[in-house]
Amino acid sequence: MKDPFPKKNSRWENQAIQREHLLNNLNFVSPEDYIFFSDPDEIMRPEKLKRFQLKKKYGIFFQDCFNYKFNLYNPYESPWEGSRVAKKKDLKSIDFMRQKVKSKNIQKFYRPDIEKNIQIFKDAGWHFNNIMDPSQISLKLKTFAHKEFSSKKFSATNVIKKNISQNKDLFGRGHIYKKINFNNNFPNYLLKNKNKYKKFIIQNRSEL
Repeated sequence: MKDPFPKKNSRWENQAIQREHLLNNLNFVSPEDYIFFSDPDEIMRPEKLKRFQLKKKYGIFFQDCFNYKFNLYNPYESPWEGSRVAKKKDLKSIDFMRQKVKSKNIQKFYRPDIEKNIQIFKDAGWHFNNIMDPSQISLKLKTFAHKEFSSKKFSATNVIKKNISQNKDLFGRGHIYKKINFNNNFPNYLLKNKNKYKKFIIQNRSEL
C-alpha cells in the first residue's frame, strides 16, 4: 500500500484496511462478475468452480482443515468456513464478507440485523493451516491479527516443535490431529509434486 497504516490501529483494523484496499482497486470488474476471496492457505476445489452459479447473495466454501502437514487432519475445525464469494454489485466490503457472513446466521431467523442470504458449498476445498517450519509459525503468531497468541507461551519455537511432534493444537485447546492417507482427494498439484513437499506429508506405511 502507498499510504501507511494509522499508528494507533489494531492488527484487526490493519487487516480490514488491506482487504478493502483490494476491493477499491476492482473498478475494472463488471457488476455481475463473481469476486472470490480466500486467505492464502485456503484452496477452493476446482470442480466447484465449473459452471459455477451463486443463487444467494453470498457463498461460503466449506473446506477440510489440516494443520502442520498436508494430511494431518483437524476434525475440530472441519468443515472450515473458508473462501467466500459474492457478485461485485453485492460486495460492499470484503472484511464484512469475511467476518460477518457465517453459516450460523442462516438459522438465526430472530436476528433481522445479520446477513442470512447465504449459500453453502460443501466439500469445497482445503484449509492448509500452518504448513510451515516451526520458526515460520513462530513469526506468524507474533505478527498476525490474533495478538493474544503472540506471547512466548504460544509462539516460542520450542513450544511449537513440541506441539507438532505430538500432533497437538497450538493454543492449548486439547485438540489432537489425525493422520489420514495422502490420496486422490487432495489437490492434483500436490499429488503431482509430493516429492517436492515430502517433508510436509506423512507417508503411508507402504511408501516408507
